[in-house]
Amino acid sequence: MTEVSGLVVRVGGPGDVAAVLAMFDSAVAWLVEQGRPGQWGSLPFTGDPRRTEQVEGWAAGGGMRIAEWGGEPAGCLVVGPPHAYVPAAPEPELYVQVLVIDRRFAGRRVGGALLDWALEEAGRRGVGLLRVDCYAGDDGRLVAYYERWGFTRAEPFSVGEWPGMILERRL
Repeated sequence: MTEVSGLVVRVGGPGDVAAVLAMFDSAVAWLVEQGRPGQWGSLPFTGDPRRTEQVEGWAAGGGMRIAEWGGEPAGCLVVGPPHAYVPAAPEPELYVQVLVIDRRFAGRRVGGALLDWALEEAGRRGVGLLRVDCYAGDDGRLVAYYERWGFTRAEPFSVGEWPGMILERRL
């Protein structure tokens, strides 16, 4: 467990599935309110069997970390192998499969604490590359978010109509 400025980052698991689905629900509702449903659609993740199975897989895979604020789940980050649509890195890496923050905790550096954990974990594993992919459509704010955390654009990609960007950060 890691503590950063009132946040605790801990290992996630099967008991966190409902909380992580609720984080996605919160993020989706906020994105829709902002007129930006392209990232994760406009429907809640809770109740969607495909999304539940996805989160259950992350929870069982060992790479899930939960950031808690005041004992409440505030964010989730999962590390593991790159998604199938992402080209392999030419060197050993740590890959961020997903990062989601419950909007109730916006502005409290939850995402930053989880990304800091990922950087530290890459160092513990002896790898010099941390990569992530994200939605690159609409106004590009998500790509800019990762750039503010020291990531650089590596390669654009598309999954059907969904525009994405692979970003990387060297240790």
